[in-house]
Amino acid sequence: MAASSATLSEIGPIAEIIDRALAEDLGSGDVTSRVSVPGGVMSRARLIAKEGLVLAGVEVVREVFRRVDPGITVDLLARDGEHMPTGAIIARIHGEARALLAAERTALNLLQRMTGVATLTRAFVDAAGGRCRITDTRKTMPGLRALDRYAVRCGGGHNHRNDLGAGVLIKENHIRAAGGISAAIGAARRHAPHTLRIECEVTSHAELREALEAGADVIMLDNMDDPAIAEAVAITRKRALLEVSGGVSLPRVEALSRLGIDLISVGKLTHSAAAADISLLFEPPGGWA
Repeated sequence: MAASSATLSEIGPIAEIIDRALAEDLGSGDVTSRVSVPGGVMSRARLIAKEGLVLAGVEVVREVFRRVDPGITVDLLARDGEHMPTGAIIARIHGEARALLAAERTALNLLQRMTGVATLTRAFVDAAGGRCRITDTRKTMPGLRALDRYAVRCGGGHNHRNDLGAGVLIKENHIRAAGGISAAIGAARRHAPHTLRIECEVTSHAELREALEAGADVIMLDNMDDPAIAEAVAITRKRALLEVSGGVSLPRVEALSRLGIDLISVGKLTHSAAAADISLLFEPPGGWA
């Protein structure tokens, strides 16, 4: 998988996210560093991968340190999307010690989360073997959707709709409120912008047939087992894109991807990814070994 060369502007409202995170951590200053570390002391540090991981967020790290102190230099040794083995050095950082300590936790929090999302996404993408797309969902960390979605892309996945205005996705409660699948899809056909596909969630083959007859462009097969999905593929006969969603585990992905579906959407990419194990360590008194 090629490494990403994204800029901060492609990630989203990163300055606002970073400023909010720094204010949360430094609202009353860093009393420990102020009372224990003399002002003006310069230090060097390394960001180190403590486990194998797929990197996401290195430019975010650089920006965190820059916003705390523009005099800090961050020498990135790897790019987003790159696999890093255990012990690999991600970046070398140099600056005033108090500033490094003030920025450390915010930088790590964002990098560890984004890298965790990218690493989990890569595992799903590898399991699918290019036979179908792995996509995220809107089950993102509140306030961090731009970072979560970028991290999914770093892991080789694709983004589903960004927000409620980005696509028509008729789900169970829409169907109930509208009076049925046909009624909901028909209304969407009449009122939705012509540039948007119409997707509808179904839970049975009867609902699938109804959605196809009503003209859905994409159909989400919700919580179906593998034999039911295989039958749904045969019923659909390429008349609509098929997305599988609901409780998709990593061990199941390879078999699912061979059934002829087009997409697998996985909420756990962003709502359950474990933070990657990454450390920021200052250079010891005698230098690096």
